[in-house]
Amino acid sequence: MAQTHVAAATHRSPSDALTRVLASIRTLGLEHHLIELETLGYTTLKGVLDARKIEHAKAAILQRVERSTGKRVDPQTETGANVRGFSYIPYLLYDDAVFEEILMEPKPLALVTYLLGESCLLSSIGCHFKGPGGDPLPLHSDNGNGMPAPFSMISQVANVNYALTPYSREAGALAMVPGSHKLARQPNASEMHLCGERTNRNAVPMDLEPGDAVVWHGNTWHGSYAREVPGIRMNLAVYFNRQYVQTQERHGDSVPQDVLARHANDERFRVLLGAKQPYGWRYEGPDYSLMARNPRGLYD
Repeated sequence: MAQTHVAAATHRSPSDALTRVLASIRTLGLEHHLIELETLGYTTLKGVLDARKIEHAKAAILQRVERSTGKRVDPQTETGANVRGFSYIPYLLYDDAVFEEILMEPKPLALVTYLLGESCLLSSIGCHFKGPGGDPLPLHSDNGNGMPAPFSMISQVANVNYALTPYSREAGALAMVPGSHKLARQPNASEMHLCGERTNRNAVPMDLEPGDAVVWHGNTWHGSYAREVPGIRMNLAVYFNRQYVQTQERHGDSVPQDVLARHANDERFRVLLGAKQPYGWRYEGPDYSLMARNPRGLYD
């Protein structure tokens, strides 16, 4: 039986996946974004989220903050008394169906698919919730979990950072270092800083409006500035990885049944949450039908 599945898999051509990926890029008008991904290591998509999704996501995040801290935070006027610097709010996908919608946004997902292939997985979805004060988030590459340098130039992970509030340097914006993906390593101690005289002069603040999204190659150096003005900077960081890389969050057999039911006819959603992942078996042993569907190239 296993031989039958493997034999069937040999008829799949990696070039078919590339054809599908590029067709999606052309249909969505994203060709120049591929050039930016290749040259800069990141690209900005304007106005991806509409006002409903932005407000709904912010409300869900604020509800989580209140539940977990017991504090009601005013995102417009917070002075740092309740929230100083940033904290990370994880595992948001199952808090509200709006996060399922954002996960499946066509344009960012098409670019992520170009970087990681059709079999890529959702690694995590969370919010960097940032009040005034605190320290910047130092520059780094998302190739974590002990990935050694030199990094592969083939992206192993990729990130989509949605602005839910306005981004500016004073407001604690995301910072990107153009071309850093080609260095294939983490920044060293002298290259990580985003404040004072040691600030990395190659870092660029991302001035964004709510609903904009930045997509980047997993090698690209990024961080964020400290917030210097009242209020809260909210984002949604949607992090992906290739099928063979360990995800940050647990999905797979942990996905709630009501979420699966909403996406019963959406194979891509299910694949993002591990439906094609063949590993992790127990006494039942491997599922050879899943193993036969393993990616055979960069784009499937």
